[in-house]
Amino acid sequence: MSETETPPFRYNAGLAGEIELRWQAYWQEHGTFHAPNPVGELADPSHPRAGAPKLHVQDMFPYPSGAGLHVGHPLGYIGTDCYTRYQRMAGFNVLHPMGFDAFGLPAEQYAVQTGTHPAVTTAANVERYKQQLRRLGLAYDDRRSFSTTDPEYYRWTQWIFLQVFNSWFDPSVGRARPVSELIASFEAGERGAEWASLSPAERRKVIDDHRLAYVSEAPVNWCPGLGTVLANEEVTPDGRSERGNFPVFQRSLKQWMMRITAYGDRLVEDLDTLDWPEPVKLMQRNWIGRSQGAHVDFTVGADTITVFTTRPDTLFGATYMVLAPEHELVATLIPAAWPAGTKDVWTGGKATPAEAVAAYQAEAAAKTEEERTADGKTKTGVFTGAYATNPVNGASVPVFIADYVLAGYGTGAIMAVPAHDERDFDFATAFDLPVIRTVETPEGFEGAFTGDGTVINSGFLNGRDKTAAKAAMIAWLEEQGTGRGATTYRLRDWLFSRQRYWGEPFPIVYDETGLPIALPESMLPVELPDVDDFSPRTFDADDADSEPETPLSRKKDWVQVELDLGDGPKTYTRETNTMPQWAGSCWYELRYLDPHNEKALVDAANEAYWMGPRKDGDCGGVDLYVGGVEHAVLHLLYARFWHKVLFDLGHVSSFEPFRKLFNQGYIQAYAFRDARGVIVPAEEVVERDGKWFYGDQQVNREYGKMGKSLKNVVTPDEMCDQYGADTFRVYEMAMGPLDVSRPWETRAVIGSQRFLQRAWRLVVDEETGANRVTDEPLDPKSRKVLHRVIAGVREDMDELRFNTAIAKLIELTNTLTPLPVVSREAVEPLVLMMSPFAPHMAEELWGRLGHQGTLAYADFPVADPAQLVADSVTYPVQINGKVRAKVEVTPDTPEEEVRAAALAAVAESLGDRTPKKVIVVKGRLVSVVV
Repeated sequence: MSETETPPFRYNAGLAGEIELRWQAYWQEHGTFHAPNPVGELADPSHPRAGAPKLHVQDMFPYPSGAGLHVGHPLGYIGTDCYTRYQRMAGFNVLHPMGFDAFGLPAEQYAVQTGTHPAVTTAANVERYKQQLRRLGLAYDDRRSFSTTDPEYYRWTQWIFLQVFNSWFDPSVGRARPVSELIASFEAGERGAEWASLSPAERRKVIDDHRLAYVSEAPVNWCPGLGTVLANEEVTPDGRSERGNFPVFQRSLKQWMMRITAYGDRLVEDLDTLDWPEPVKLMQRNWIGRSQGAHVDFTVGADTITVFTTRPDTLFGATYMVLAPEHELVATLIPAAWPAGTKDVWTGGKATPAEAVAAYQAEAAAKTEEERTADGKTKTGVFTGAYATNPVNGASVPVFIADYVLAGYGTGAIMAVPAHDERDFDFATAFDLPVIRTVETPEGFEGAFTGDGTVINSGFLNGRDKTAAKAAMIAWLEEQGTGRGATTYRLRDWLFSRQRYWGEPFPIVYDETGLPIALPESMLPVELPDVDDFSPRTFDADDADSEPETPLSRKKDWVQVELDLGDGPKTYTRETNTMPQWAGSCWYELRYLDPHNEKALVDAANEAYWMGPRKDGDCGGVDLYVGGVEHAVLHLLYARFWHKVLFDLGHVSSFEPFRKLFNQGYIQAYAFRDARGVIVPAEEVVERDGKWFYGDQQVNREYGKMGKSLKNVVTPDEMCDQYGADTFRVYEMAMGPLDVSRPWETRAVIGSQRFLQRAWRLVVDEETGANRVTDEPLDPKSRKVLHRVIAGVREDMDELRFNTAIAKLIELTNTLTPLPVVSREAVEPLVLMMSPFAPHMAEELWGRLGHQGTLAYADFPVADPAQLVADSVTYPVQINGKVRAKVEVTPDTPEEEVRAAALAAVAESLGDRTPKKVIVVKGRLVSVVV
């Protein structure tokens, strides 16, 4: 054979591809990775893991875009696949499913641009993703796969919405209850006598005001250029839409809301039951923003302005008030003219309070929350012309409006204590307002003092510390009827409407009263109708006064519908907003458990088996949930909220959806710019003498997120073609810890391929294809290496340390390679341990070792404890802290013999000196003190 010819049985990309496609077909045909349920159509008593301990592992599912996957996307998927393959072999009944989060704006915008229905492009994208994921050998139970756009799936999304709509939060028991129980309470007179005198429509309004899902006039981010309301996360810090870069305005519009604030306490407190990264828990706590303090009532004529403060102990220092420009009382407070004593700086240069307020409200509406609340910005505002009365001392304090106070936070009003709040101090400085210190401040201190100290200038509170003063003030306010202790949240109710087409329709209609009516479950799913125009009506990008017009509102024959909802056929109007993309991802972990159940969201026995609590106090949920940290707040918070409602109503036994969370890192990539600063294709750049060249032109290298814009995308398809899926999998898992981001380097993939080639050669002769393995026993030294590797790999796999597990497998392979004979005793455990990372090659080698069928349920190797005991222990011997010698003894050598051996080893160093102490630290060192 020529030196340039490749041996016919060498493990290379061509052979890997043939093996991989064959084993993928085998797994598909035999349903190898199907997980049996306890009951129902997916139960299988004959399954090798039927009745075994369960393990539910789940990835945050992808949004299937037309571009397909690049090598950064499947990092977490490969990680969970390695973990679940290992745990399946370790004896667990493993549920590892994958679905697709397929509603949302990208598909809709593509439909607008091309005229292709979103359902068509979404189906094509999903199929593309499925092919790519299959090519990577990911071991999913494909019977449980779905897209959130499947009507049989979103039927249950709509069903959950109805559970939320038909529930209310009872603060007396701290949980959701059916609205029917609330109505019964009103009818029984337990909530006052007024109910009997109300009309049917008035009664419906009363109940609607209690529902967990309700319609409200709410401040929203209105984007005329896109024709839709945006969630906060869809708005850039400079107040423009993330998609399209259009201006975004604050508007009050009628929208569906979910009363997530009712669950604020539980969402905070139950974080303690979760095995989540602490930074993620902290982000959730900060987002919820629970604060304890008091509500305080300030009177303005016949009106009352209620504020929330965490520092009621500073109430004597409140020298002015600020309302959000949108506050509902602003219009009623404004006098016809400026009162005597109004300072010029308070008026905004306007002749009357009405003119000043109107002009300022218009300015504030054009700003985003980020702009309004940014630290360091110049404080702006205008005087309303009204004065309020401070309840503790009767002082008249001017009432301003200012954009740093938001209508959606707290009560939309604050009492300003400039001596002890930096924003208030900045405002007071700008508007020449008094500053009264109520906390003893260090001598010479200027500005707002936010530290603790003894209370001063505060009447009956003087001399107390902060804690005692807060308690005393709250008690006084409650006694006087001018305030009460309270807990508030930064968290706001969840805006649940979108003026889009490609989303779940609401199972809601309206009658002649304009009030919402829930459709019965028998009418689900409410399917999306076909429309000719998928886009919401857009407006001039700066037209802040425009009104939303949704795509569904133009489908008149769908909007107006005749239904019999119990009192005969009548004409109703359908809801023409759709649900946000979050809806489908709020509960998908539950549908995986029982994906074809037409009678229930999930069978109770299947839910209890896969997600139920294991013991008292356990929250239950998915055993391991893996995804990016970018979903640390919103997706996880919304999913937790829905899950808790379902728990309260008895539909699930777990009170948290995800018991353990793991955030994988990201794969980043180098990008290259030429002298003009223009990005050039990364795959065409070559390195010469430590510099990078695109053709003959030297270019600069930078580090960034992999993506089309940086022309540095590498697809898994390319890697599978060039190296094989197993090599790609091993490389991604060996690059570094799973939770750490790392740079992609295609040229480094060859190292993973060489490792697999060495392992392949242990079994297969590259020239003949013959089996090289013998039944001769392993030599004692190599046997110890084998069992040490087995123990280490098991420990690494349990802790998701895949890179160090692979390092140990490489060590074992390198130990076995130079041996004169290849022992089955070592090779079979090596193949089994490699199978989570290189499953196709492992299956192939397992068959060549004489086994039938798949190794997916073979027992993962277990180390022999006797082989883990060291043959010898080396003791460094110190004299007065400096190592002077080393002695090697057996691990069971008595301490006296260790001491004697150590003294003999340092006899020359000791000379005629007599040791004062000889300290033996077992297994570690001997310390001689002279």
